[in-house]
Amino acid sequence: MSTQSPPPMPSAPIPVVVNGAAGKMGREVVKAVAAAPDLNLVGAIDRSPGIQGQDVGELAGIEPLEIPVVNDLQSTLVMATQERQPPVMVDFTHPDSIYDNVRAAIAYGVRPVVGTTGLSTAQIADLAEFADKASIGVAIVPNFSIGVVLLQEAAVRASQYFDHVEIIELHHNQKADAPSGTAIQTAQLLEEFGKPFNPPQVEETEKIAGARGSQTQGGIRIHSIRLPGLIAHQEVIFGAAGQIYTLRHDTSDRACYMPGVLLTIRKVIQLKSLVYGLEKLL
Repeated sequence: MSTQSPPPMPSAPIPVVVNGAAGKMGREVVKAVAAAPDLNLVGAIDRSPGIQGQDVGELAGIEPLEIPVVNDLQSTLVMATQERQPPVMVDFTHPDSIYDNVRAAIAYGVRPVVGTTGLSTAQIADLAEFADKASIGVAIVPNFSIGVVLLQEAAVRASQYFDHVEIIELHHNQKADAPSGTAIQTAQLLEEFGKPFNPPQVEETEKIAGARGSQTQGGIRIHSIRLPGLIAHQEVIFGAAGQIYTLRHDTSDRACYMPGVLLTIRKVIQLKSLVYGLEKLL
């Protein structure tokens, strides 16, 4: 039995700003943060037309929180820095704006927790350098589900014994980027040891461009599906002579991400640099 003591609770609640508060994930974050006694929702940002000024609690389907939705990121970040504890910005916005959002948060001394995917490797490296210089914690998490972390761990283990693997990721048809950040991260984890995958057996010809999906430098194919009715799903399929090994994670409610989001908010204020992936915080 572990005798390690839990980390001490902060003397004051952690102030949290939610960027993208009117989105499906943003509303879940608002509900989760509002219900957590050690967190304090202090700002809600969203650029969607027609919702500015609305109470973010009512927008999320809970009691009024007396926090209006605004579209001014910088003013909200400045306001958050007036709190007693280091502030955190949770961002679920759009791939086109996430890089600028994170740089702005770091510049104002606000710790970003990023659920928006679509950042390039070069952008992540630039943000990591910026965070190091500012000694500000940043957490970029392609997927906040504990189940996905477990799937990835099992996939890394399996990759030691299988030479052939492909990834299928399925999301709702309002997701803007493809492949998903989770699928890209999964492929990166499998390729960390430098092992090449899917040695060619024949000279393939695509009769329709993209039929075989995208391909990573390590040879892993990623296939993206976008349909209404889906939330977020991923399969990692390994193949060998006489056998198929399939790992799959399915999401039925966005509430499944909230334990990971809350954990990351609490951890990021202890960091002085950028961390990529929930597994680094568990």
